[in-house]
Amino acid sequence: MDKRKVGILTFSDGRESVHQDVEPVARQFQSRLEKALERTGEVVPISGERIVWTAEIAKQEARRLCELGCEMTVFNFAVWSFPHLAAISSRFAPGPFLLLSNVNPEYPGMVGMLASAGALDQIGVFHGRISGDITDEQVLNRLMSFIRAATSVNRLRGETFGLFGGRPMGMYTAVANADQWMRLLGIDVEHVDQSEIIRRSGDAPSEEVERAFEWLSSKVGSIRYDGAQLTPAKLKLQIRSYIAVRQIIEEMNLDFVGFKAQPELTDHFVTMDVAEAFLNDPYDWNGPKTPVVAATEADMDGALTMEILKHIASAPVLFADLRHYDSELGVFDLCNSGTHPTYFAGRSSDPDINLAKVEFYPQGFYFPAGGASVRHFAAPGEVTLARMARRRGKYWLAIVPADFIELDTEAAERKAREVQVDWPHAYARFRVDPEEFLSEYDSNHIHGTYGNWVDELVWVAKTLGIEYRIFENH
Repeated sequence: MDKRKVGILTFSDGRESVHQDVEPVARQFQSRLEKALERTGEVVPISGERIVWTAEIAKQEARRLCELGCEMTVFNFAVWSFPHLAAISSRFAPGPFLLLSNVNPEYPGMVGMLASAGALDQIGVFHGRISGDITDEQVLNRLMSFIRAATSVNRLRGETFGLFGGRPMGMYTAVANADQWMRLLGIDVEHVDQSEIIRRSGDAPSEEVERAFEWLSSKVGSIRYDGAQLTPAKLKLQIRSYIAVRQIIEEMNLDFVGFKAQPELTDHFVTMDVAEAFLNDPYDWNGPKTPVVAATEADMDGALTMEILKHIASAPVLFADLRHYDSELGVFDLCNSGTHPTYFAGRSSDPDINLAKVEFYPQGFYFPAGGASVRHFAAPGEVTLARMARRRGKYWLAIVPADFIELDTEAAERKAREVQVDWPHAYARFRVDPEEFLSEYDSNHIHGTYGNWVDELVWVAKTLGIEYRIFENH
């Protein structure tokens, strides 16, 4: 995914004689910040050409950062600066804003940062604050958490969500208001009839269908054809569906999508499991690609949560039901027929590693149209699970730190048979009592990606001005 463009404005004393003396100090700390951000490999830092010490420079340099496509701005303080300069810059620079006070005791940079922060609070400008030595890894990590969150929120603006179908199976939690999304997030919603998938599937190039079929046949660990629910013809129809959806996404410039599927497609056409898995994957039979978030059951808030996590982590995101709490193991079984990317089978960007651990099962009685269910067990590792949810029309963010655990083959298969043998499973050990979690969590769906992204999600909630809760025992 694209590196994050981060603007840097460094502030100085508004008295010309003092500014001339301290400008070299300010530039030195600006350079240190630039180099630290470059070393992360995630960021393209773009600094103001001039240190800000007048109102005119504040306006000009802030406008320049916008013109260069910066996705947020760090207000950098190493010496005393006049607070009105940050206030003026905030009117023109790309937000959100992070105020950084460098460790420089010879000069009152922290004083300048606090005075500027107070000014921004008075005029109602959201911002974050960090104080410390940017060469300290902990300080840099805190800065990067804010940067990931701020740029992720900005990347939502102007996106289009493709909603295939409508509300699934009576789920209120799957349907969001288009006007609320535009107001809060800057996201538009484009409705697409599911009949387009059926129509376009018939036009999918036969050459690609056959190539994809051979690719899957050679790489997937096992394809359990049963002559009824799963046949080569039905798998090829699922491939055609994926190709059709991919074309619709490209033609309509959709950034992320959701599919109702049930019951129209799952009763009378074919399931969307293959399409959903490979849209969310970082590859398909055509090679490496950027994952496209695809939520099953047309879950808009689920897709939104996944899109936020994808922007934060630059990695595939999982969608699942909270299917069962296994008291024997002390884990939740996260299981759903769709949108488990095969990436989670081996936690790799190499399809050979992941697909060898994947099995295609015939769909069960829930989906009479049949097709392949993409079955695997999620690889172990620390994960961050989350959900954007609504109460009385207001969003809040559930943040659930957890770990996916690995069972031996015999135990995994036994547990899968007890729940749903033909669907994918992720065994998640939460860090909160199950009763407490179940009493407060607001959806049957949950979403997540590998790594610890709790701080980033907290900043996302603060940036959006919504409440959040971290489900973790203390």
